[in-house]
Amino acid sequence: MKITRLKTWQVPPRWLFLKIETDEGVAGWGEPVIEGRAATVEAAVGELADLLIGHDPRRIEDIWQMLYRGGFYRGGPILMSAISGIDQALWDIKGKVLNTPVHDLLGGQVRERMRMYCWIGGDRPADVGRQAKEVVAKGFTAFKMNGTPELAIVDSHGKIDDAVARVAEARAAVGPDVGIAIDFHGRVHRPMAKALLRELEPFHPMFVEEPVLPENLHVLPHITQGLGYPIATGERLFHRSQFRPILESGAVDIVQPDISHCGGITEIRKIATLAETYDVALAPHCPLGPLTLAASLHVDFVSHNAFIQEQSMGIHYNVGNDVLDYLIDPEPLKIVDGYIAAPTGPGLGVEINEEFVIERAAQGHRWRNPIWRHTDGSIAEW
Repeated sequence: MKITRLKTWQVPPRWLFLKIETDEGVAGWGEPVIEGRAATVEAAVGELADLLIGHDPRRIEDIWQMLYRGGFYRGGPILMSAISGIDQALWDIKGKVLNTPVHDLLGGQVRERMRMYCWIGGDRPADVGRQAKEVVAKGFTAFKMNGTPELAIVDSHGKIDDAVARVAEARAAVGPDVGIAIDFHGRVHRPMAKALLRELEPFHPMFVEEPVLPENLHVLPHITQGLGYPIATGERLFHRSQFRPILESGAVDIVQPDISHCGGITEIRKIATLAETYDVALAPHCPLGPLTLAASLHVDFVSHNAFIQEQSMGIHYNVGNDVLDYLIDPEPLKIVDGYIAAPTGPGLGVEINEEFVIERAAQGHRWRNPIWRHTDGSIAEW
C-alpha cells in the first residue's frame, strides 16, 4: 500500500480538512489546522506531501519521525498542526485496513463512555446563569466559561469582582455538583492572576485553565501554591518536551494538549502517558471540528488519566456550520446525558460527507480571532 495523494479543503466555520488517498482505494481523514491560520497550515501540509507520496501509510511512527525530524527546523504551531492532521489520517487508514477502531490499535478501551463538557458565555462572558441551566438540562454535568474579558497586566480590583460575580452566578444556577471550568485564556497576567485564583476558591472550580500565558508557565508554582482546586494548561504546547517542565514543577494538575496542534494521535498518546507518570489528568483541548473530536476520543478511551473531553457543538465560533454537519451519520459523536460512547467503526469511526465538504469549501472561510485593545490603546490578549 502506498500514499498517492493529499487533498485539503478549508471549510466553514474555521476548519481545514485533509484526505490522504492510497493506491488500494483506502483513504483517511484528518484535521490539520491552527485557528486563524488555516491557509498557512494548508501550505505546510502541501510541503510535507512531497515526503509522503509513495510511502506505506501503515508505518505511522516512522512517517511521524520523518516529518518531525526530516526538515531540520521543527516544532511550533504550524508544523506540528500539519503533522497532526496527517497523523490522524494515517491512523484512520490503518484502522480501516484492519477493520477496527483506532482505540483497539492503541491497546483497547479502558472505559465504556467519555464524559463531555460544553461552552457557555462567549468571549466576553455574559448571561452565564441562564446558559448554565440550559446545558445542565441537556444532560451535561460540566461546562466551561471564560473567566474574564480583556484584563490589563495590573488592573482594578473591580475587574476581579466582576469575574468572581459571573462564576458565582453560574454556581448558584447549577448547584454544587456540576463541574465549572474557568478559562483565563491567557488574558490574565501574573499580578492579577494571584488575586483572581484565590477569590475563585469558594466556588470550587472543576479547574482553571491557562491561568497565565504559555510563555509564563514558569510562574505557576508561585501563584498556584496552596489552591484547593486543579490547574489546567497545555493547548498552546506542541510537543511532549514542552510538557515535561510543567509536569516537573508540580504546579499543573490537568494537561490539555490539542490533537490537531500537538502532533496528532501519535504524540498526544505519549503526552498522556508522560502525564500519567506524574499522576496528572488528561483533558484534551478541542474547540474544532468532527475529526479533531473523533481522534481525541480514541485517545481518551485508552488513557486511564483522561477524565473529560471538550467539544465545540454550538460554540459561539461555529457560524454557518457546526460539528455534525460534515458527517454522513452523526450517531458516532452523539452526546447522551453528557457522555459519548466508545467509537465502534473502523479507523476514526466517523464518515465524512465529501460532497458536502467540497460544496462548503467553495465558500471557505477566513476566520480570524478578534484584535482587542485596552482602554489606553495597547494590545490586549484575546
